[in-house]
This record gives sequence, C-alpha cells and structure tokens, in this order.
Amino acid sequence: MAMQCNMQRGILLFLCVLSTDTVSGCELFGRFDMPSLFKEGDIMIGGIFPVLNKETLSTYTFDKEPPKVQCEGYEFDLRIYRWTQAMIFAIEEINNDPALLPNISLGYRILNSCASPTNTLRAALTLASGAEEASATSHCPPAISALIAESGSSQSIAAAGILGPFHMPIISYFSTCACLSDRTKYPTFFRTIPSDYFQAKALAALVKHFGWQWIGAIQADNDYGRNGILAFKEEVEKFGVCVAFVASVLRTYTRDKFLEVVEIIKQSSVKVILAFSSEGDFYPLMQEIVNQNITGIQWISCVAWITAPRPSTPEIHRSFGGTVGFVMQKMAIPKLKHFLTSISPYTDPNAPFVKDFWEIMVGCTPVLQGVHAATEDTTKRCTGNETLMNSEHDFFNVTELRVTYNVYKAVYAIAHALHQLVFCQPVGAQTVKRCLNLSEIKPKEVSKKLQKVNFTNQFGDEVFFDENGDPPASYDVINWQLINGKVQHVTLGHLTFAANGDYKLSIEEEKIVWRTGKKMPTSVCSNVCPVGTRKAQIQGKPICCFDCVPCAADCTPCPKEYWSNERKDDCIPRTIEFLKYHEPMGIALTLVSLLGASLSLATMVVFINYRETPVIKASNFELSSFLLFSLFLCFLCPLTFLGQPTVWTCMLRHTTFGVTFALCISCALGKTIVVVTAFKATFPGNNIAGKFGHAQQRIIICSCTLIQVVICALWLTLNPPYPHMLFTYSNRMIVLECKTGSQAAFYAVLGYIGILAVICLILAFMARKLPDNFNEAKLITFSLLIFCAVWITFIPAYISSPGKFTVAVEIFAILSSAFGLLICIFAPKCYIILLKPEKNTKKHVMGKTTS
Repeated sequence: MAMQCNMQRGILLFLCVLSTDTVSGCELFGRFDMPSLFKEGDIMIGGIFPVLNKETLSTYTFDKEPPKVQCEGYEFDLRIYRWTQAMIFAIEEINNDPALLPNISLGYRILNSCASPTNTLRAALTLASGAEEASATSHCPPAISALIAESGSSQSIAAAGILGPFHMPIISYFSTCACLSDRTKYPTFFRTIPSDYFQAKALAALVKHFGWQWIGAIQADNDYGRNGILAFKEEVEKFGVCVAFVASVLRTYTRDKFLEVVEIIKQSSVKVILAFSSEGDFYPLMQEIVNQNITGIQWISCVAWITAPRPSTPEIHRSFGGTVGFVMQKMAIPKLKHFLTSISPYTDPNAPFVKDFWEIMVGCTPVLQGVHAATEDTTKRCTGNETLMNSEHDFFNVTELRVTYNVYKAVYAIAHALHQLVFCQPVGAQTVKRCLNLSEIKPKEVSKKLQKVNFTNQFGDEVFFDENGDPPASYDVINWQLINGKVQHVTLGHLTFAANGDYKLSIEEEKIVWRTGKKMPTSVCSNVCPVGTRKAQIQGKPICCFDCVPCAADCTPCPKEYWSNERKDDCIPRTIEFLKYHEPMGIALTLVSLLGASLSLATMVVFINYRETPVIKASNFELSSFLLFSLFLCFLCPLTFLGQPTVWTCMLRHTTFGVTFALCISCALGKTIVVVTAFKATFPGNNIAGKFGHAQQRIIICSCTLIQVVICALWLTLNPPYPHMLFTYSNRMIVLECKTGSQAAFYAVLGYIGILAVICLILAFMARKLPDNFNEAKLITFSLLIFCAVWITFIPAYISSPGKFTVAVEIFAILSSAFGLLICIFAPKCYIILLKPEKNTKKHVMGKTTS
C-alpha cells in the first residue's frame, strides 16, 4: 500500500510539472508534442495505437530539452491504421444514434505509441493532462473519460499502471497477457479480447489433440511473450509434453540475435514450434527463416500474428505454410467499408498518417495546400482525381474483422457505460432525461459502469466483462493455405470455454493442409520403444527423451486381461478359469448331485408306497416328505455353482443354498420335537402330544424357513452377490468368481443354518436314549453330527482354496451334508421296508418283541 501511495504521489508531481496553475487558468507548462487524430466533443475518449511500429531510440543528455519522439516502421501498418478508423467510425455512428447518448457528442483524441511502452506512457500522460488550455474556473480534470489502448501487453501494462491510480478506465483491443486480469494491480483495466490464460489452455489443447510430445517455443521478450509461454508450459506439462527450447525475439533486437535463434531451430530435433509473439516482434525472424530456406517445421501461432497481413505472403508461406493457431471470432461491419473508402488527404491536409496511407493505396504523393513536400521526395505526384471507391485492397475487406471488431466493441462498451452514468437508465428506455451534468463525469464512475455493462450489439453479439474485466473466451482454429497464389486464413474449427473452465474443441482435420502436405506431422524426442524393450531415462534430458533397453521383466505392463510371453514382446490373453460342466471335476460333481437328487426321489416314492406301514407312520410321513423334498433341492443346488458366473447365477446360488438348507434343518428340528413330545406323552396326565399336532409342525417349519428368506431378501436388496474377475491368483489366469457382496449377509446365512443345526442336535442328543427300538432321535443326532463336522471344516477349506477349487469345496460341503442327512435318517427305514419287512410291525417299532 505504501508503494502504491508513493507511486501516486510521483505521478501527481509529474503531472504538476506538466501543468501549472496561473492567474489566467490552467496553463500547460510542457507537452510531448505528439501528432494526434482529434475531434472535439462533449465527452472525450482517448485512443493509443501503434500505427508506426518502431520507436527511433534517442540518447538523452539531460542538459537540454529531450528531442521530439520519432517513430519508424518497416512500412506503414495498414492493419493498425484501420483500427484507428474503426474507433472513429464507431464514435461517428454513436453520435448519429438517437437512442445512445442522445444530444451528446463524443469526441476523440488518438495518439501513436510506436509499439513502445515508453512512448505509450508519454501518450497516456498526454491524454490525461489535456490537449488544450482550460478556463480560469477549471480544476484541470483529465481531458478524456476513458481510454482505448493498447495492442501490446507491455504497453497496456504501462498505461494501466500510470492511469490506474486515477481510476481511468482503459479498454484494450489486443492485449492478452493474463497478468492484466489482476484487479489489485490494474483495477480499471478491461479488454475485448480473451486473456492469455484461455489462449494458453487453447494452445495446450491443440498440442494434445494432435499428439505432439516434443515442441519448441519462441517468445517475445516482453510481458506478453514471457507470461504466455510460462502459462503454456504449465498447461502442456500436465499432458506429458516436453518443451525442447524457449528462444526470445524482439523487434529492437539486432540481426545477430535473430540469427542465434535460427541456429537453435536448425540444431534442434523438434518438428513443431509455437511462436508466442506479436507480428512486429516475430516478423524479422520469419524473414531470416525464409532467407535460410528452413522448411519442414510445423508452426503453431498465437492470436497476435496468424491473421496479420504483412507475413501472409507467398514468400513467407514457403517456410510457414500450414501454420495452425487460434484467433478471435470474426465479424463483418458492412457500413465500415464506405467510411474507409471516403478517407482522403484533401479533407484534412494536416491529419497525421493519412498522407502515408494515401501513398500506399494510390501510389502517389498528394499535393496538399500549405504542406510542402520534401526536396528529396521523388515519388509520383497525385492529380487530385484519385479515389478509393473501386479499390480491391484487403484494407477495405470488412467481412472478416477480428481486432478491428474488438476496437468497435470497446467504443460501444464505453458509450453504454456513459449512457448509464448520464441518464441513469439503460439504452432504449422511452423517457430519456439526464441525471448527471457532463462536467460531473468522473473516470471512477465510468469504470464502475463499465464493469456492469451488458448489452447485445447490432450484430447479435453479447458484450460484457467478468469480475476481472475479461470478455467470454472463444476462438476459431485457423490454417494457412495457399489458394490461387494468395495466403488464405482458412477457419477449420472452433474452441469454446464454459464458465467452469472446461473447453470443447472441434477441428475438421481432413481439411487441414500441413507443412508436410496432407499427412499430419509428428514430433517426438524418442520413438516409442519396440516390443521387448523398455524406456531408460537419459540423465539431464526431459522425460520425453529416453533410450530403449532390453527388458529384464515386464516393460510396459500388459492390460489386466493379458500376460506377457516369455520373450516379453507380446501380450497373450489370460485364460479365464471357472468350474465348468464339461471338465472332469464338473462332470463328477454333476453326477454326484444328480445321484443324490435321484435317491431323494426314490426314497420319497418308497415312503409314498409304504405310507400305511408302522415304520412310516412312526417316522411322521408328512415331516419325512418335507425333509425329502428339501434334500432333493439341496442336491440340485450345486448345479447353480457350475458354469460361468453371471449376475443372476451369483444371486441364485447363495440364496438357494441358504433357503433349502434352512428348510431341511427346520424339518429335522420338527421331527426331533415330535419324538420328544411323543415320549413325554407316555407319562400319565401329560397331553403335550395333543397340543403339538400337524398344524404346529408346519408352523415351526415355515417360520424357521421364513427367517432365512428374509435374510436372503435383504442381502439381495442391499448388497447382492456379483461376478468378479480375480487377477492376483496367477499372471496367466483370470479366476471368474462370485463375490458375496456383503460378507456379513453371507455369514448370517451360514450362521442361521448353524444355529438351527445346533438346536436340533441338542434336542436330538437329549432324546437319544428314549425306550424305543426305532428311536429316530439317534438317527437325527448322528446325521447332525456329520452335518456340523462338514460345515466346521468347510470354513477354513473355503478360505484357503485357490481359484475354482473354492467353488468345488462349497459344492462338496453341500453334497456331503445332504448325503449325511439322507443316509443317516432314511437308510435304516428303507432297509427295514425293503429288506426286512418282518420287522415292519408295530410291536417291533415299539420295542415290545423279544430278541
């Protein structure tokens, strides 16, 4: 804050030196004596343009008044001169518009900066201090209410830095340095061109899109170039792109420095180079590259020079043809053509730049009244009848305006801000009445209104500024093509940025003409390592540069579904392993499963045929039928574990297993309770058997099974089993298995079956010594001992079994426990029924026969 205050005091002191208050009013003490395009108005707008793009450097001795500022150029810059005319045209158009600033005239004063920050500073101070002497009552306010400046970022930094403390609003039409978005340093700076923050992202997106990994960079040795390349490098490094070199250029450099850059390009292996520079700074290097016939380089351009007319010639195209880059949106201003063709030196003989313009356009020197031609001037004299109305020069082509359109938008943005300030209502309101005197307009208030400007111009383009003074970012993709002997800037794509910073890039690649023809150039430091070799980083080189050495192990890892062969030069698909029906183990398990299901059905048939016999009656035919049906389902359950796991089979196999075994153990529990209650009924006065009839038995079976159904339903709803590929088992094999989904649910299903089995085992064990020859509790006890032993050993075997053997262990446990129940409970009954029918009597069953 202290530094800012000191700077403000210094500027104020400097302005006080320029102007001193006298008795007669505010009198200028000194001025820079700069030529200007001037027209007086009620409200003045300043403009700074580098019409002549190089300053003649002078030596200051400080013992006399500094010499007058002199500018020179490689040639008069028609492109920039059109920018000045666009500003004048827009002001004239606004003055003739009855809706925008009615009854208020806008004036202008436009100065030349010579593309020099120093001269831009002079111009800014000249505009701020006033062009004319003020009246006696004047407090010497700035002569302008807003400033349109400048094309170069360094020049805009100088202007914004010197005028920012005075809250003077500045709108740039071509300065893109991201540093100018810093509101703490440049609080009143706006622009109608996107920031380099977006341009750097756009150029990085272009490099990524075409797959270039090894590129060079040339920067202007000023704020624009240095900040732009820095932002670009940060972006491309995110994509693994390496920048081989960064060389600097500047229009004031000597030829030797440009030759040094040429040598860097010649010695480098890069085939793609980005030039982040203005046209004036880059053009001398372009000439040297053409002179030395350097071809084969694919150039990427920033917005500053890709559509500039001076380098867009067949001569430059020999080395720079096929250049691709970004540029701002284009717009046509049809009415501007008539305005440009009406420019004449005879209208105002003393107007600066017009004489140079006329000589280029017409090819003769105008004879102007009161203006003496130089004695050494040998150019052709004009007759006075020359006209520009039928000229076909590109200067008058107003169908593809880019920077010119930015100047046009800047003037209208200022006009809308002034309208809001003076009339306190938006443009187009029915009642128009001033709410502020023109003498009370302060630049600070204009800046505030500019920040809130939001309107749609006559071309349907929305004009507004974000919180940093930047417009919305969008670019066209441009390609240099030689068509009919002329360099054309062909639009082949578009890039737009969303509010969140994401971008969308679309390019018609098939229409691009590259430097190498129709084939897209490649640019890598090292080629991709062949199979069987790996990258070895070269010390001191970027990551894009490497050697290829033979592999000792896997180089580039194969995809998960593949493994490398012994020579490490090919990826072979891994075999997918799961328990199949047609393999020996699958066939064996299927046969055993079907055998168990068949024995269950056969036993049921026997029970149905002999249901009236004492053995069947004693074992409770209904419960035995339920138990045999559940065992039949248990034997079929393993079939769902075979074959390739799918979503449905994974869900079916675990839930089917859980429900069928819960039903099976529930039936065994019911039979055990029947045996216990039947024995209790033999005691006098005990009628418990009458209370535990068929209905109660069915309730026990259904309720115990229903609990398991609920557990399985919750399992399938919340986190069901699913097919899963296991890659860690073997590098040559993928194990396709069913993940349980919820481990808690899986062990809840097993635990519930275990609880039922333990309860049944305890009851059966207590009833094992009841006085009956055919005590079914003994059989149930033995079968449940086998059941529990199988499932206790199952858990460690299940966890430790690899691959498809995990499924085999689970199937084995299911079949073993099912066979244990079937054989232990039903084999003795079938033995008596089929082989010992003489024992199938009530006396024998009740244990009343003698041995």
